Amino acid sequence: MMEKVFLNDKLMGIDKAHISVTDSGFLYGAGLFETMRSYGGVVFSLKDHLDRLFASAGVLSINNPYDREYLTDAIYKVLEANKLTDARFRLTLSNGPMAGAEEERKPTLLITATKLQPYPGEYYKKGVMVILSATRQNTFEPTCGHKTTSYFSRMITLNIAHQQRATEALWFTTDNRLAEGCVSNVFLVKDSVIYTPRIATPVLAGIARKNVCKIALSNSIKLVEKDLNIDDVLGADEIFLTNIIMQIMPVTAVEKHTVGDGKVGAMTQRLQISYGELIESQCGKDK
Repeated sequence: MMEKVFLNDKLMGIDKAHISVTDSGFLYGAGLFETMRSYGGVVFSLKDHLDRLFASAGVLSINNPYDREYLTDAIYKVLEANKLTDARFRLTLSNGPMAGAEEERKPTLLITATKLQPYPGEYYKKGVMVILSATRQNTFEPTCGHKTTSYFSRMITLNIAHQQRATEALWFTTDNRLAEGCVSNVFLVKDSVIYTPRIATPVLAGIARKNVCKIALSNSIKLVEKDLNIDDVLGADEIFLTNIIMQIMPVTAVEKHTVGDGKVGAMTQRLQISYGELIESQCGKDK
């Protein structure tokens, strides 16, 4: 069956889907995207994804004429058209073609869904290695903290990590504060307290990150959002990463440095269980 996508108000075969050669997202990266995940035919934390999309569109002046009901309906149409239940979605919204008068320009909306390809199970049992990115996050960059389509620097750094047999690379700011991974948020555990960089660092307000913070609050686990540095990373008892596809990924090595005792920690395991329960409560299916 040919993959179906939703492009500018209609479902179509992927071979029929085309964007303008003057599209601002294609030419200049003037766009936003959301990566989502469904379980048993239900999109997890969909409201949070749309809230973030709408907030970033407002801040960055991305034209968004769609309401939440319209986008929700379009997302589920793509899911149904591709006969998927456990899927990975991408919603991309750009300012559309540059041609014509500015007031007449229409945005480009593209929604795709593919069968979920999860991370290897071994990653969750034994943990993964991360490297330290040589690239720094500029806190004055106006798109920092938003999920824009300008992701090339992240992909370059992630590829370097993969070449070194690492799963992720940790980014620091230009003033040496811990920020995030290329495609993930980062958490440290020290003496049973969870630490994570402040959103105002700035870092992406990840949806999985938000859910981990909620889980900690509801389970009376102390979680502190604060500025962190390399000493905090190397002194952590546990480290884990989050994003909507990886969920909660344990880190057992930072380059040649072993995290804790080199095994997946008790706090990480506890949060993984609670995260699975949250998925089950929202989607009716534990993954």
